[in-house]
Amino acid sequence: MDDESRLILKVQEKNSKKAADLLVRKYYKEIYVFVYRQVGNKEDSMDLTQEIFISMLKTIVYFDRSKSSFRTWLYRIATNKVIDHRRRYKPQLLSTDEIEIEDTTDYQTKFQQSEMIRRIEEYVCSFDDTSQQVFRLHIYDDRSFREIGESLSLPEATVKTKYYRLQKKIREEFGDNEI
Repeated sequence: MDDESRLILKVQEKNSKKAADLLVRKYYKEIYVFVYRQVGNKEDSMDLTQEIFISMLKTIVYFDRSKSSFRTWLYRIATNKVIDHRRRYKPQLLSTDEIEIEDTTDYQTKFQQSEMIRRIEEYVCSFDDTSQQVFRLHIYDDRSFREIGESLSLPEATVKTKYYRLQKKIREEFGDNEI
């Protein structure tokens, strides 16, 4: 039995705070980066990462190593929390007085790119949870289709189909030139 499995057992059977702390420390930075890539805001990412670990600790008694690895299970929780967050997300608009502009062209390009990402994110949120999970795990965590399939208990072919269908719909909605 490896160290991670021992920690999980200690949390599951003895509610060990020390083991829980070690598990959180092991994955905190990795999960935070995964969340930040999707949320793009430090405070929201920190809050969401905390929610993910609270959820993990509340449900760890149900974790079953025979169904998936702990990392995969944790990413499933993270992905679902990000999807929930995106559903509630309301962008806050800044007034132009609050933005420092050094180079107008650079600012305009950055603004257009961030606006396009926001529009695509909003569009992706309109799809079923599984399609969103496939998209997010592939784009934001650079997971292979095989890894995503294992994570979501889906055949690799199904994962590819969902990803490429969503990608095609995004291209149809936003045009090849805009993406």
